Amino acid sequence: MLADELDFVIGVDSHRDAHALAFVSARTGALLAEAELPASAPGYRRALALAEWLAPAGRLWAIEGTGSDGAGLTRFLAGRGERVLEIERRAREPRRAGAKSDRIDALRAARAALAHARLAVPRAAGQREPLRALLSTREAPSVPAAPPSISCGRCWSRHRSRSAHACAG
Repeated sequence: MLADELDFVIGVDSHRDAHALAFVSARTGALLAEAELPASAPGYRRALALAEWLAPAGRLWAIEGTGSDGAGLTRFLAGRGERVLEIERRAREPRRAGAKSDRIDALRAARAALAHARLAVPRAAGQREPLRALLSTREAPSVPAAPPSISCGRCWSRHRSRSAHACAG
């Protein structure tokens, strides 16, 4: 289990403007600290500095949304040799009076990492993006499509319109 290999797990609930972080002890699952930082390069640097201070060794980042809102943080951390694993976002369940807690979601992400023996490694956007662009270009029509034609059941020929139909079918 991951809990046997780690000392700390940092759960991240990622959003467009800010990320909520929860620092959790891997041995006990206890919440050690919480933070909310901007989703920007300075915020990523502050998150890593905070992690180095609160979780000096044996840490894992459990990030929700590594392919969307958490992509920037994921790339930043992976580029600095941090261990980052993707946690699937939980289904959004109805909340009381519309209340939502990003801190609770970050804590859930950290504990979800501890509960599994193996988690998904984030997708490598740098390697996938050119292939996606190539495939979408290949599937796109290279020339404008011709106007639809009408198939005649009697003569098995294709005609551009009924008025040009020679067999009066």
